[in-house]
Amino acid sequence: MPTPDTRVRTRSLRFAGPGDVRLTAGTDRALAPHEVRLRPLAVGVCGTDAHIVGGSFPAEPGVVLGHEVCGRVVEAGDGATTPRVGDLVTVEPHDYCTACTWCRAGQEHLCSAKRGYGVRLDGGMAESMIVPARIAYVLPPDTVPWVGALCEPVACCVHAVDRLGVVAGEALLVMGSGPAGAVLVALGRLLGATPVVAADTREARRDLARRMGADVVIDPRDPEQLRHALDLTGGEGFPAVVDAVGSSTVLEQALTMARRGGRVLEFGVAAPDDVAAVRPHDLFSRELTLLGSVINPWTHQRAVALLPRLGLEHLTPAFYGLDGFDDALAAQRRGDVDKVFVAPAGEAAALGG
Repeated sequence: MPTPDTRVRTRSLRFAGPGDVRLTAGTDRALAPHEVRLRPLAVGVCGTDAHIVGGSFPAEPGVVLGHEVCGRVVEAGDGATTPRVGDLVTVEPHDYCTACTWCRAGQEHLCSAKRGYGVRLDGGMAESMIVPARIAYVLPPDTVPWVGALCEPVACCVHAVDRLGVVAGEALLVMGSGPAGAVLVALGRLLGATPVVAADTREARRDLARRMGADVVIDPRDPEQLRHALDLTGGEGFPAVVDAVGSSTVLEQALTMARRGGRVLEFGVAAPDDVAAVRPHDLFSRELTLLGSVINPWTHQRAVALLPRLGLEHLTPAFYGLDGFDDALAAQRRGDVDKVFVAPAGEAAALGG
C-alpha cells in the first residue's frame, strides 16, 4: 500500500547560469513506483558546486544544486520496498544509460551519457528531493546527518585508493588537505600506509590532516619541508602520491615526489583549461604510472560501512540555510572551516537534533 502523498510547496536552490543561483518555490510531482521522496537534512557544498556557479563546470540551467546529500525518507512509491519512510539515507547521485560500451563493461562511472544529481538532475539543496529508491542507501539511525552527507565524497575517495593501489607498509603522500584530502589521509591510515604525509599551503588544512591521522604534515612551498618528507622514504620518493587539489602545479610537483616505479593519481577537479607540463622521458625512465579517478563506481555501500571508522567528527562543519547560499559558497571558497553544508531543514536537523 503506498504511503500518503506528502507533497507541499517547497523551496529549492536552482542554478540559472554562471554566477546566478536562485531560491525558487514549487510543488513536487507525484512519485513513480520505484521512487522515494526525501527531506534533505544536510547537503555538502564542494568544489564542483563552486566550479558550476563559476561557469567552469557544465550544468543544466534550472537544475537544483547539491550532490552530497543526506535526508529522511518521507514518502515511497508503490514499488519501493527499501528504503522505508522514516529511514535516514545517503544518495549515490548518478544516473547511467545502462546501454553504452562502458555501462555494458561494468564501468558505469565512465558512461558517455551519465547525468549527476545536482548537475544535470535536481539535487538536494531543496526542502524536498525525489530519487530512485535504488540510489538511496540506508544509514544507521544514529548517524549525524552532516556526517551522512559525506558518504558521497568518501565513496569517491574509496575509488581513488582502489585506483592508486594503496597497500600496508607503503608511504603515501596526499597533496591537498581539504575535506576530500583529509578523507584520503584517513583511508590511507586505515589501509596501513606508512607513513602518511599530507601537504597543504594552509595551516588550518594541515591541522585538519593531523586530526585525520597524518603522520607528518608539510607546507609544499617550503623546500626544507619537502626534503624532510623525502627523507622519510630514504630519499627514494613516495610509491603512492595523490593530487587532491586539481591543479597543474600540484600535479607537476606530485610527479617529482614519486619514486621510480611510483603511482601518481589525479583526484582533484581541475579547471578544464589547466595544462600541466609532463616530461615523457621522466615517465619512461622512472616507469611512473599516472592515473585518474572519477566519481564512485560501486563504492557507496562501502562508504556507508566505513563512516564510523574515519573520524569524520574531527571536521569542523558550518551550516547555512537555503537563503544563505551565497555566504555558504564564499565560506567554501575561503576554506576557513573544514566543511560547509546547506541545511534545508535548519542547522539543528543537520546536527541530528
